[in-house]
Amino acid sequence: MNRKIRLLPAFMTVGVWTLASRVLGFVRDILIAAFLGTGPVAEAFLIAFALPNMFRRFFAEGAFNMAFVPMFSKKLEARDDPESFASDALSGLATILIVLTVLSQVAMPWLVWAMASGFAGDARFGMTVDFGRVTFPYVLFISLAALLSGVLNAMGRFAAAAAAPVLLNVILVTVLVSADRMGWDVGTAMVWAVPFAGIAQMALVWIAVHRAGLRIIPRRPRLTPELKRLAIIATPAALAGGVVQINLLVGRQVASHFEGAVAWLSYADRLYQLPLGVVGIAIGIVLLPDLSRRLSAGDQEGGLNAVNRATEFSLALTLPAAIALIVIPFPLVSVLFSRGAFDQSDAAATALAVAIYGAGLPAFVLQKVWSPIFFAREDTRTPFYYALVSMVVNAALAIGLAPFVGYLAAAIGTTTAGWAMFALLFFGARRFENASTLDQRLLRALPRLAIAALIMGAVLLGAAWALDDLLMTPSIRYLALFGLVALGMVTYMAAAAVTGAMRPRDLKAALRRS
Repeated sequence: MNRKIRLLPAFMTVGVWTLASRVLGFVRDILIAAFLGTGPVAEAFLIAFALPNMFRRFFAEGAFNMAFVPMFSKKLEARDDPESFASDALSGLATILIVLTVLSQVAMPWLVWAMASGFAGDARFGMTVDFGRVTFPYVLFISLAALLSGVLNAMGRFAAAAAAPVLLNVILVTVLVSADRMGWDVGTAMVWAVPFAGIAQMALVWIAVHRAGLRIIPRRPRLTPELKRLAIIATPAALAGGVVQINLLVGRQVASHFEGAVAWLSYADRLYQLPLGVVGIAIGIVLLPDLSRRLSAGDQEGGLNAVNRATEFSLALTLPAAIALIVIPFPLVSVLFSRGAFDQSDAAATALAVAIYGAGLPAFVLQKVWSPIFFAREDTRTPFYYALVSMVVNAALAIGLAPFVGYLAAAIGTTTAGWAMFALLFFGARRFENASTLDQRLLRALPRLAIAALIMGAVLLGAAWALDDLLMTPSIRYLALFGLVALGMVTYMAAAAVTGAMRPRDLKAALRRS
């Protein structure tokens, strides 16, 4: 079954829907900041919402799908009963998650303590425990949705899977606005909206899978030879996912000991996650099934070209975003979040974290490009070992620097560990023949992209200084920020054209090949 994935159109499809989700996520966080600021209810909700998302990344996106998608892609290509394999995988995953959800209700106080021990002894702890018990079932629905999304991605159908996360933010934004206008408790309303959003996301992709011609339905769990192999492959990926979550836990633990820091880091995370989601996650979603299919067909040259073009495309979009986050973090945070209960001191604290995360943005995106080199070959052990190294780097910096730089130690640890992880993936891929070879086109583009991004950064820095008063004026600050961002985009595109970093003929050639 030859289902060639057109890479650039697929990147754009996933990227556009991811952008819509991230923009709505921005709106959601802006409303949370306005209604709740960085107070105890906001921090309790952020930790309670992080709990199911942590396990979602552990079971679904971070581990299960990294093993499931290559195996399903190969069965789909060979027409080797992919429906039965997917149904068995769905049933097995659902069984594990139902047990986990039940256990979490009992263990919630310990889970909250593990996430934010700094909450112990004040009102935030009990509130987070109550919120966590309501939000945790979200992990069941969103993890099953992630598996079904993997099925759609392997079939080259990206739209529905990419659109599903939009539902979460549509529902949460609607509930936030409704709660405020109706006089309901905003925190409680948001908490109850989370599991219902998970059901909506799962329903959307389930319908899309059936419309694609596959009947994937739950059945009595059984341990087939294929599921045994899936478990063997997924276990190292699950452990690697666990390491990533430990990194996040370390950051949250550090932040929980500084009042307001959980919220500051969460809002900063939202800002740098926008380009990361639009570029990095979109490329990773598309690249894994494409690489799996190419390697299964023996197309090593095509796989190498796909990695090079994904790297070039991701850096062309990520480098300017990273520079912008580093040079103008305060205008971005202040205009987007400063209103209501979120004041200028909160904006200043959040902006510092944004700048640090911005320095790590290229590494976070490149990880999404280079990890599929291993996963497509069903090698999940090596990324696990690399993740252990990054965990040590993160913990050493986050904990070691906390007495000196406070909550910023968590951001420094995350960024440094991100670069360490990418370096290990890049050099580790050399053991696969030609897998880490950078072609001439990419080597030519890299310094030119960097120069164009630096030119843009210098222009943004000067423009932000000139527009400082306008960026602080409530009536026109949004227009001023829009003008600043537009100036940056125009400057970068002009600089990229002058340096030859992005040439029209290269784009046309990429469109034809993809």
